Amino acid sequence: MRRPRIEPVVWQPPKVAGRPTKGTLPPLTVVQVNGFGTEDVLVDKGNVFTGVDDGRILRLTQDGRRLDTIADTGGRPLGIEAYPDGRLLVCDSDRGLLLVERVSGDLEVLVESGPDLRVCNNAAVAADGTVYFTDSTSRFDLRYWKADLLEHRGTGRLLRRDPDGSVETLLEGLHFANGVALATDESAVVVAQTGLYQLDKVHLTGDRQGRREVLVAGLPGFPDNIATGSDGLIWIAMASPRVLALDISSRLHPALRKAVWALPDALQPKEKRVVWARAVDFATGETVHDFHGTSPDFHMVTGVREVAGTVYLGSLDERAIARFDMP
Repeated sequence: MRRPRIEPVVWQPPKVAGRPTKGTLPPLTVVQVNGFGTEDVLVDKGNVFTGVDDGRILRLTQDGRRLDTIADTGGRPLGIEAYPDGRLLVCDSDRGLLLVERVSGDLEVLVESGPDLRVCNNAAVAADGTVYFTDSTSRFDLRYWKADLLEHRGTGRLLRRDPDGSVETLLEGLHFANGVALATDESAVVVAQTGLYQLDKVHLTGDRQGRREVLVAGLPGFPDNIATGSDGLIWIAMASPRVLALDISSRLHPALRKAVWALPDALQPKEKRVVWARAVDFATGETVHDFHGTSPDFHMVTGVREVAGTVYLGSLDERAIARFDMP
């Protein structure tokens, strides 16, 4: 399939703030699954849920001994959340925002994919069923996510779907809008901008209601999905450290990035093989935990959940789920 054209803009990547702490990754337990690209992970009622690239939603027991297929979206499931009525909320880049029955596998489409929802990526759910979710880009399908990073036009959005079915845009102009996390008291929502190395917060209550602020800037890597942990922190799946060639080319004439995009996949800049999860304070954005290292069996963390001191990881580029216990 022919790649879409890109029209890059010149921009200045922010300076790196807070480089990774080396050698801090605890021993990993890696569990293989029958499917590629475990983009996100959800831990709920003693089970681990993930979606894979052939459309299946998988349920894995915590001991890793049993793997069941509970549904097939017919698309590409990405973010997965627990919905208040017991169903799973699934962000599907091909189908849109979905609800999935855990037993029957029946699907309900809440927001259909189309011109107004190009890449439904990740979400967070309030107690009343309000859903905060991202549309990563209006320019490219998911398979061309690298094109959006190279182009850097900022067409992603953070949206809210109310229980009555109405949908509102909270933020726009985001650079590959990705993970979403909701404060435990639902006073604020945070969204990751993968292409800007940044987390942004929108206040939902109080005197600052509706205001936007930068929570974390200048991340040393690409933030992917994010989630509020049982510890109240924002856990960030860091897919890869920054790619120096990409940052340098961003400052130069757009023709250079067009030439990079025209190269065969084997010659394009590649993400580095790391396992990386970082946790920051919801109020201040200060780094609280930074687990960074390498593993021969796992890399490219795109989904993360912390539950009672255990951190679960998903990967867009693996046939596995991983976990580690915090020291």
